[in-house]
Amino acid sequence: MTRQRIAAGAAACVAAVALVATGGPAAQADDGFESLPARQIADRSRDALLDAGSLHMRARGDLGRHRAPMTVDLSLDRSGNCAGGVDLGKGKGSVEIVKRGDDVWLKPDADFWENQVPVGGQTFEHILDGRYMKGSASDSRLRPVVEACDLDTLRELVSDNTGGSHHGGRTFTKGDVTKVDGVRTVPVTTSGHGQRTTAYVDTGGEHHPVRITVRGHGTDAAVDLSGFDEPVPTATPSPDETVDVSALLGRTPAPS
Repeated sequence: MTRQRIAAGAAACVAAVALVATGGPAAQADDGFESLPARQIADRSRDALLDAGSLHMRARGDLGRHRAPMTVDLSLDRSGNCAGGVDLGKGKGSVEIVKRGDDVWLKPDADFWENQVPVGGQTFEHILDGRYMKGSASDSRLRPVVEACDLDTLRELVSDNTGGSHHGGRTFTKGDVTKVDGVRTVPVTTSGHGQRTTAYVDTGGEHHPVRITVRGHGTDAAVDLSGFDEPVPTATPSPDETVDVSALLGRTPAPS
């Protein structure tokens, strides 16, 4: 099986979020947030994102790199727990994902087995019979899923994009205050290198980004962020709902 394809959508959407990051220290103004310059609003939003202990991410659209439009819907935290799924779009299949502690559960649907695993997929589907594959977070075959489920992966991506003033060629512009799903936001757009990224930043609270859109270089996607610091659902599949992934694949985990 191609475990990397199972989590490719999640990893790509997490990477898209990092594009909003900017360099330099954040402004420390206590009020007048809406009147701050665009770059300072983006900095405040970046720091709020880095400080979050958990969040819910729903990403949808065309992520470029010859990928079909897809949807990623995940709740995740900095302890590596997550719950949700990836829909590869256009009948290509979907995968439910649960990770809790050192355990990972994956439940591909019939379309996934047919389209993503054309050789042997129907056999796997028959063996699972609607159950989850269960594996260990240390299994190298599940590493892309494990990394996509960890909020620290997103934080590292953001940090990697803020490690200095390497944003030459990018411009920052602020739009008019607008509401996103009932939340009052200030849109801040960064442009450069043929890509346009807009972060809709909550004017209240910790000033989290609640929506990020990315367009350019074949990408046309939106990432909605919510549920900041709310617990990831703790429910996990029962033993009679699972099949050990190594037993399913008939081999032991590859070396790390």
